Amino acid sequence: MAVDKVIRLHPDDNVVIARAALPAGLSIAGENLITAEPIPAGHKLAVRALAPGDPVLRYGQIIGFATQPVAPGRHLHTHNCGMGDFQRDYAFGSAVKPTDYIQPQASFMGILRPDGRVATRNYIGILTTVNCSATAAKYVADAFRANPFTGSNPLADYPNVDGVVALTHKLGCGLNTQGEGIEVLRRTIAGYARHPNFHSVIVIGLGCEGNQIDALLEAEGLQRGPHLHTLTIQETGGTEKTVRAAMAMVQKLLPEANAVQRQKLPVSHLTIGLQCGGSDGYSGISANPALGVASDLIVRHGGTVILSETPETYGAEHLLTRRAVAPQVGQKLVDLMAWWADYTARNGGEMDNNPSPGNKAGGITTILEKSLGAAAKAGSTNLVEVYRYAEAATARGFVFMDSPGYDPVSATGQVASGANLVCFTTGRGSVFGCRPAPSLKLATNSELYARMTEDMDIDCGGVVDGQDNLEQLGRRIFDLILATASGQPSKSEKLGFGEEEFAPWSIGAVM
Repeated sequence: MAVDKVIRLHPDDNVVIARAALPAGLSIAGENLITAEPIPAGHKLAVRALAPGDPVLRYGQIIGFATQPVAPGRHLHTHNCGMGDFQRDYAFGSAVKPTDYIQPQASFMGILRPDGRVATRNYIGILTTVNCSATAAKYVADAFRANPFTGSNPLADYPNVDGVVALTHKLGCGLNTQGEGIEVLRRTIAGYARHPNFHSVIVIGLGCEGNQIDALLEAEGLQRGPHLHTLTIQETGGTEKTVRAAMAMVQKLLPEANAVQRQKLPVSHLTIGLQCGGSDGYSGISANPALGVASDLIVRHGGTVILSETPETYGAEHLLTRRAVAPQVGQKLVDLMAWWADYTARNGGEMDNNPSPGNKAGGITTILEKSLGAAAKAGSTNLVEVYRYAEAATARGFVFMDSPGYDPVSATGQVASGANLVCFTTGRGSVFGCRPAPSLKLATNSELYARMTEDMDIDCGGVVDGQDNLEQLGRRIFDLILATASGQPSKSEKLGFGEEEFAPWSIGAVM
């Protein structure tokens, strides 16, 4: 079957997308068009003449405005397309529809904690209140790592424990001990301390930092107990004594942690973080909408999906507010966009600063275009709630969590909110993990998948090549989610990713 050389996404679009690199002078029969110049793979070419100020439409939505005359067949990108103001119709709730739940629910092999929480992995975590205790925390985790060169494995007798991990950061002092900055940090640490993928955690502090352990516990309603232990370096008597004390704690915890057994549990216990990084012109065509199909399946089986990266929703928020179950839910999203517009302006930037050089090389021209493709990860079900960064996501269904577009910071917030698995789409080839939650990497094109197979979990390029459809691909992603949640390791887990990528959002003045 012949495959068109370009992809048209909506009848109203005045651009189409090159399925592969196109030479000048190529006839595009379906569009009655001849390429006027070479068009890179994944990039846009105009199908109608555009005058300066004319809106550029992709997905049937505005992605920018022509900044100079553009003839049919010309490459349309940053040299002739830019941002501009336009009205959004938020139409709160106008697209809300009953969720078509599936019964019986699908299941996976998860770990049921005694308090009813459900895990997809079983770690012991070493958390830190401040950068000053990071080295001590890493020494503790290092003591329980396997060494491929010597063959030693301190956890050999504990096959049901996925590892001992140290999640460290650069914050915790030099900031106001009251206010938004420390609240966000404490909320993030507490979200990890409560995370079901941790059998237990040890929190290590220095002792004199702004983010005091006792204040953290009190602010977040945490209590020391069998699964939450604390140490401070200054009180314990120094780094070596603290490391040895923490190692002894871990050794004592390992037998109990190893006693877990996986059992069949319904998908309603899954909370999936939706991420994209290193996006390209194919992201909104293949991986993101295919993940959207899988997201709908998760929700229809009673589970939760979390969309984030607020700046990368700018320009698509009016499509999500239509799906808000109540006006106040939609208004929360609109208010977040206003906060981000003010935040970027106060720091001498603008929302369109977001697309990276790699995004642009891959064919993305403006933040509007990037956002419209990114929002496709959330499928088509109702938006049931909007959360602050790292706030516990207790609602079931499709929810939104505020975060920057920077992937490690955004995913850290999602895991703190309760995501026990992350799906991460990429067109340029992001490498990423986020322990304690496994991360699946979805390649938007087959060339990327072939080049970086050791990092990519699934190839979504069949949609671009015309050899696959979104429904079939979405089902395969859903099945891979269930297998991974059941214990099958992701590519990033095999490579050891997930500790260095822990990155709480740093917000507020550093003093």
